[in-house]
Amino acid sequence: MKLVFATNNLNKLKEVQALLPDHIQLLGLSEIGCTEDIPETSDTIEGNAIQKAEYVKKHYGYDCFADDTGLEVKILNGDPGVYSARYAGETKDAQANMDKLLENLKDKNNREAQFKTVISLKIGEKLDTFTGICSGTITSEKKGKQGFGYDPIFLPDGYEKTFAELALSEKNLISHRARAIKKLIEFLSS
Repeated sequence: MKLVFATNNLNKLKEVQALLPDHIQLLGLSEIGCTEDIPETSDTIEGNAIQKAEYVKKHYGYDCFADDTGLEVKILNGDPGVYSARYAGETKDAQANMDKLLENLKDKNNREAQFKTVISLKIGEKLDTFTGICSGTITSEKKGKQGFGYDPIFLPDGYEKTFAELALSEKNLISHRARAIKKLIEFLSS
């Protein structure tokens, strides 16, 4: 089976390729000639995932899946949420995003958070969605060099290391994206 993963994020592509079985051939956006920024104008994580999958299917004709991920911090009413990538501005600077979040949590005791990934799968005219959640807390300082985004400040429940301190193989066992991908794979295999 050939599927497009609607992302230009090479880190995400690498993570997902490591999770998929061999019978699913994964193509990135660059491989289908999609160089434009796909609109993400929904006010929900689910809405953005659906919007991206439908865009690829409509404009390029490929069966496709897309994801959208947000970091939701309980005491900040779910922020940064759908705006996680642009939390500190349109430049999508991961360091600035982490710095802003740490500043906003500076005097807060409750640092509960969750990563939420929604995958939207568009095959033919059929649309399905799959959600993965990883609960944890936001640390007070950045730790680790692995991963991307908020990984250096996210401590998953039950672990003493941030996502950025875990090997990719460890992260792929528990991450929000891995959980959503697992549901996608189960669906594609049934």
